Amino acid sequence: MKIILSVEPIKFPLTGIGRYTYELAKGLQSHNEIEELNFFSGTRFLSNIPTAKNTSDSSHWLKKIVQSNSLAIETYRLLMPQLKKKALRGYERCLFHGPNYFLPPFDGPAVATFHDLSPFKWEHCFDPKRNRYTKKEMMKALSRANGLITVSNYIRKEIHEYFDYPIEKIHTVHLASSPDFYPRQVEHVSGVLKKFDLSYKAFTLFVGTIEPRKNILSLIHAYRKLPDGLRARYPLVLSGYKGWRNDDIMQEIERGQREGWLKYLGFAAAEELPLLYSAARLFVFPSHYEGFGLPVLEAMSSGTPVICSNSSSLPEIAGDAALTHSPEDVSLLTQLIIRGLTDEAWRKDAIALGLSHAATFSWKNCTSQTLNVYQKLTNND
Repeated sequence: MKIILSVEPIKFPLTGIGRYTYELAKGLQSHNEIEELNFFSGTRFLSNIPTAKNTSDSSHWLKKIVQSNSLAIETYRLLMPQLKKKALRGYERCLFHGPNYFLPPFDGPAVATFHDLSPFKWEHCFDPKRNRYTKKEMMKALSRANGLITVSNYIRKEIHEYFDYPIEKIHTVHLASSPDFYPRQVEHVSGVLKKFDLSYKAFTLFVGTIEPRKNILSLIHAYRKLPDGLRARYPLVLSGYKGWRNDDIMQEIERGQREGWLKYLGFAAAEELPLLYSAARLFVFPSHYEGFGLPVLEAMSSGTPVICSNSSSLPEIAGDAALTHSPEDVSLLTQLIIRGLTDEAWRKDAIALGLSHAATFSWKNCTSQTLNVYQKLTNND
């Protein structure tokens, strides 16, 4: 089997899709079934898996500048597919895997991973011009792909119903938390706690992009309703890169910071994030819409009790190991947070159940199941 894996998602800031691509690339390297494994980024083949730096370099800021220039964006979008097609010429006997929705023009077999349908279902949360481009490219990927990989049964069904795409051509492959996420004692997290002025097992954590889809306003409003003493003892800590249309969210974050019960850390470095998870007393993830919800598993793997919404894929991923709520029910979320912070019997059970549940997901399984999809598609070709 000959494979080309696009590794473009492995970049700063490293998102869930970037982590998925990195773990998959590592896993594929160790499988004998693969005769030839090529890593592709932009218009080049790479000799090694790239690494995402914790600080953005000049290329990141150059990209940000280009993205603000309409002419540059259009030029890039017109030229890049043809440049990719030219670079891939001669590799038609390989299977091309686009792990982040997109597929370039390619004469060989191809598979794309669709993580969710947020550009279609939550388009009001994205920059309109960029989202039109994203939707157009996703439609092209649907027409170019011999099959799709998706990260949850929820999204598999949603793709089938939304696009009338053949269900038998959509393959669910669950993600996992990385081995970096595990329970830690206070002495192993003291450095990061000192940096952010936090105390061990004395804060509630949220990790995710600061954008409307993550339902952060409901979390802040729910936390504001906590008894004053409880809120002061266990501040709310938010970590994540700033997304689109977050002005209202940032105003509420700043208000909470002024009042002394909320901290916004920005985007945590890759080596800091597992420490924050394991040091937190509670993890809350009230998102409206997730294709998978990787932070839920990362928190469970870290030995931290979880509260999450019962929306989209989250019940499938969290199972019975989390307290769940409707994303719109702020009052219930407040009650669950109080329980999560104070009910020691529930906390003990939730930690054990979360660790056991998270262990049923693994990157080894993800890689093996992805290889099974490759095998099906190359055999059908």
